[in-house]
Amino acid sequence: MKKENIPNALTLVRIALIPVFVVILTFGHSYAMHILAAFIFAFASITDYLDGYLARKWEVVTNFGKFADPMADKLLVMSAFIMLIEMKMAPAWVVAIIICRELAVTGLRLLLVETGGTVLAAAMPGKIKTFTQMFAIIFLLIHWTLLGQILLYIALIFTIYSGYDYFKGSAYLFKDTFK
Repeated sequence: MKKENIPNALTLVRIALIPVFVVILTFGHSYAMHILAAFIFAFASITDYLDGYLARKWEVVTNFGKFADPMADKLLVMSAFIMLIEMKMAPAWVVAIIICRELAVTGLRLLLVETGGTVLAAAMPGKIKTFTQMFAIIFLLIHWTLLGQILLYIALIFTIYSGYDYFKGSAYLFKDTFK
């Protein structure tokens, strides 16, 4: 495989791990299965860091990567949060806000692609959001509930702020809409 394809391949691996993660949590109700799911989720999360790092280091950042990488993150995190609601490990209202933000930003990304605009790369608030969401999920899965809940609420704050930041950065799309 050419090195310029490796970051995108890692993104695709992350997407492929999502159904495995969901099936384990759906049918595995033991603590050992939760640990296995946390391990799979952590591995998938590491690919998130690694694909971006390699793309920047090798200077092979692509529009596909800028779009697919955050999409893979959203699919992974939304799947995990939905499973955590089902397992009664996360409040539905928090997850609903997180998912609404993720869908809104995804819609905006699609609009940017459709209009020929530049797909914005993740800014620092978005990276912190992703980091805290992923660690909240891992700690909740391994039953470190207090730390998981604290991180979940920190993630909620960064989720809201980074969504605002992303829309503010894309406001030029709407400048003629509200005149």
